[in-house]
Amino acid sequence: MSKTTRRIRAVIEAFVIGSNGNPSTPDILQRTFQTFEINGDKGRHDSWGWNRFAKGTILEKKFLAERHVTFVCAIILIDDKPAILVPPSDIGAHLGRLLDHTDGTDVSFIVGDETVHAHWAVLAARSPVFRAQLFGSMSEATMSSIRLHDITPATFKVMLGFIYMDELPGEDESDDYSTEMLQNLLAAADLYALDRLKVICAQKLWNTVSVDTVATMLACAETYNCQELKNNCIDFFAVEANLKEAMFTDGYALLLLKFPSITAELKRRVRA
Repeated sequence: MSKTTRRIRAVIEAFVIGSNGNPSTPDILQRTFQTFEINGDKGRHDSWGWNRFAKGTILEKKFLAERHVTFVCAIILIDDKPAILVPPSDIGAHLGRLLDHTDGTDVSFIVGDETVHAHWAVLAARSPVFRAQLFGSMSEATMSSIRLHDITPATFKVMLGFIYMDELPGEDESDDYSTEMLQNLLAAADLYALDRLKVICAQKLWNTVSVDTVATMLACAETYNCQELKNNCIDFFAVEANLKEAMFTDGYALLLLKFPSITAELKRRVRA
């Protein structure tokens, strides 16, 4: 009980271990909900202690073992203080709103036939690749507009949303991302060293795995250095029944062509 607390509630359970090693029966087992308080009145007794007792003869007969008795007591304190709830962090939502308008933006990206505006500081803080591009000695550091290749506008916008909000845009509305989009995001995450985004994409891809898609997923994982997804795909293939079905898919044929070392590893795993 703290200096500022004069009353506290507790759930108390007490029992005795019998000579056979088992807890006491209900006639000895005691569970109670009790309030302890300091009255501050000399004419009243403070409510301390336990007021239920078992006879010594019962203890000696049923619970004495090797000249000792084992008592077990558990106390759960109930905090009556009103809680002050801290709201969840909303920094991601606030930063995400920066993408809704061009105020304060200081860099733009030309992706396909679209121009996307952003903030140097946010990009550099989140991605070491962007940091090197925007603040390093690379030629992009002196450019206010950067043209990007090998990424679609849709993929870039989703990746940018993740950079600002640390989650995939629209996740709270249960938006579904296609397998193609997730694979494109995985590639972008690998390119810009966004490790958390890479794992998120791997998880979502893995949730849809089947014998028809596992080979394509494994090729994607190997191409873009996603070890978590690669390990899971290999484990999936290691089940002989899965391998026998997946071997007849187009994805497996491409896997054989691009990564012969992986297919050799798969065969070793199945034989093991």
